[in-house]
Amino acid sequence: MNLSAFLRLGVLPAAVLLTACGGDDGSAAETDPVVSGETRPHDTRTFTIAALDSTAVYPDYAAGPGGQHSFTAVTGFEGSSRWAGELNGSAYRIEVPANWNGELVMYTHGYRGTGSAVRVDNPSIRRHLLQQGYAWAASSYSKNYYDVRAGIEDTNALALAFNSIATAKGRTLATPTKIFIIGHSMGGHIAAAAVEAETVAQARNRVAYAGAVPMCGVTGDLALFDTFAAMQITAQAVAGFASSPLANPGWSSVAPQVNAALWSSMPSPASPTAPFTPTALGENYVSILKHLTGGERPLFRLGLTMPGSSFGSSYGVFGGNGTVTGILNKWATDTTRFTYTIDGNATASAAINASAQRVRAEPLSNARRPDGLRWVPKVNGEVRVPVVAIHTLGDLFVPFSMMQVYRQRAEAKGRGHLLVTRAIRGISHCDFTEAEQSEAFDAMVQWERTGVRPAGDDIVTPSVVAAPNFGCTFTRAPVPGTDSAFVVGLRGQITGAGATCP
Repeated sequence: MNLSAFLRLGVLPAAVLLTACGGDDGSAAETDPVVSGETRPHDTRTFTIAALDSTAVYPDYAAGPGGQHSFTAVTGFEGSSRWAGELNGSAYRIEVPANWNGELVMYTHGYRGTGSAVRVDNPSIRRHLLQQGYAWAASSYSKNYYDVRAGIEDTNALALAFNSIATAKGRTLATPTKIFIIGHSMGGHIAAAAVEAETVAQARNRVAYAGAVPMCGVTGDLALFDTFAAMQITAQAVAGFASSPLANPGWSSVAPQVNAALWSSMPSPASPTAPFTPTALGENYVSILKHLTGGERPLFRLGLTMPGSSFGSSYGVFGGNGTVTGILNKWATDTTRFTYTIDGNATASAAINASAQRVRAEPLSNARRPDGLRWVPKVNGEVRVPVVAIHTLGDLFVPFSMMQVYRQRAEAKGRGHLLVTRAIRGISHCDFTEAEQSEAFDAMVQWERTGVRPAGDDIVTPSVVAAPNFGCTFTRAPVPGTDSAFVVGLRGQITGAGATCP
């Protein structure tokens, strides 16, 4: 999942400001002003649906009877109804087993990059959902880039169209008795935001989900981009370039010198799997990075140094102007809340905190909109249904700290009892086994049905998170043939590194 252009593109003129009320459920958003009259770079972008029958894009597609598009059946579920099509500028897939249990699961995919072609994916736990009798549906979304607003609205629109699509395809179905939502990465942001009070009140397409499972999700919303900015600020400060501007050509002009100061080896086009090996000075940066992304914890170091780790996808995603690649039109990044820590060196920590730049978000950079959701929908922690969130400890692309932010926000809103968080001992981004994901989904469903809250991990108490066996409770060994070779290989590196559970 490449995010090399995550923080680029320009700023347009200031907005026309209107004052209005919003939300009808007592959410904090009611007091926020509504901003209208703005345009942004993203408004000018156009997207097309990838050819539904292209085996180059969709190897599992095949032409069905009458030219209808279908996709390959899961062994043992050849009798399921499988439909692919287009809805409001989005591609979709829907699958309904013959023994449907009457419930629907919406799947939300992760970041697709900045290309013009949108495409849809199957859920990673497709087989498990079919075995349990669930129907599932997934949208490509009508837009790429980090457009969570489009992801929510298009996913909700597909859920609302489920019955009419089924009827048009020749199978009359009852209205789903319950609808759940699950997603990965940016899709985890979508799944988490979809069950927030603000989203439920303000979405154009409204769906009352019964529960959610965000996986490796950006559940801190804009806090992810704050963290990316802090990564750049501290890399520059540690290497002696504290005053170098953040926006291009700021980073590109100093990157060679910063990298030479911090790393004795790092990935490059010629050696893409080379590890990040810190110099003596770079160890100071690694310490800062650890505390920025979740604190002392097992597998953090492996998430940095192992081939296939995710750090290379976040380090160097620098030089932006804080607009999330034109999704916003003002600087929205803020690093004022961060305190940087170098373990065992209070003097060096104080020096970095004194020299590091501090950037602030412009007022109303992600304000409420008069036509629906914010441009970057919020995950305020105002959860209204059971949510089980999972995150890998070594993830440095969407760091473990995103789930910690989610927990803190939910507790602050008095909604912590509706959020269960689970730490998984993986070293990369979204490298879950199928069992870890399926168990999280089943736990959420059982909670919704019985009212009995499932077990989870305390992810915010430093001494708990730092324990050598942290994350062992909900980590499951990969199964070759069920889990991808990528996941099997990564978990094998953990074993080989002696980082298995005691």
